Amino acid sequence: MESRIKTVSEKVQVNKQDFTVREDSFYQGVKDCIPTLLGYLSIGFAAGVVGKTSGLSLLEITLMSTMIYAGSAQFIMAGMIASHGSVTAIILTVFIVNLRHLLLSAAVSPYFRHLTSLKTMLIGTLLTDETFGVAMNKAMNRTSLDEKWMHGLNVTAYLNWIIATIAGAFFGQWITEPEKFGLDFALTGMFIGLLVLQMVSRKKILKDLMVAVCAVGLVIGSSYFLTGSMAVIAATVIAATLGMAVEKWR
Repeated sequence: MESRIKTVSEKVQVNKQDFTVREDSFYQGVKDCIPTLLGYLSIGFAAGVVGKTSGLSLLEITLMSTMIYAGSAQFIMAGMIASHGSVTAIILTVFIVNLRHLLLSAAVSPYFRHLTSLKTMLIGTLLTDETFGVAMNKAMNRTSLDEKWMHGLNVTAYLNWIIATIAGAFFGQWITEPEKFGLDFALTGMFIGLLVLQMVSRKKILKDLMVAVCAVGLVIGSSYFLTGSMAVIAATVIAATLGMAVEKWR
């Protein structure tokens, strides 16, 4: 009888291990990225259209998506190129806009402490706002994330973005006003969806709403004496610190 119980227990443990492996596989990372793909397609398509109407070629737009891989930065670049902005101004603006990635990387890094510096760098290279949101949902009640799963998530988003911008660049000659199709709101809508999913999974709605309201107030207040991008960064840091303090205190 004892040997039978032991055998059943071993089988259960093996099944749990198999489930964990499947849950953390590269393929599972690809699957977990699917809910964000529609947002990537619409925003990437709009970025390609804006790039095309700004006078960039299909090759230039493709290289921009491949090497810069940042939606907000690409929109800004396209606008500054269309208005004949200087190279220095473009580089500085893109740098400031993308400073938020320091916060994203800092928040994700504790879940990859078991990896080498080179491996964490590879993960951070393709980290975006959207993959960060998915990763944070995955990290609920966990102390670490699997490298293969994260690569599946990141690579899927990366390839999808490139394909979407290429499609936008190709069809951009026929779409001169992307806002008519709501493409300018797709990124905001996707972020709202990711935020709602994360709040629901945490089951701490009141605390999360307090932090969200605080962040909105900080953005509005700090925007009077900071640039838009810096106001968002400052509000994020302060609101996140406040949320952590409330979490520990309560």
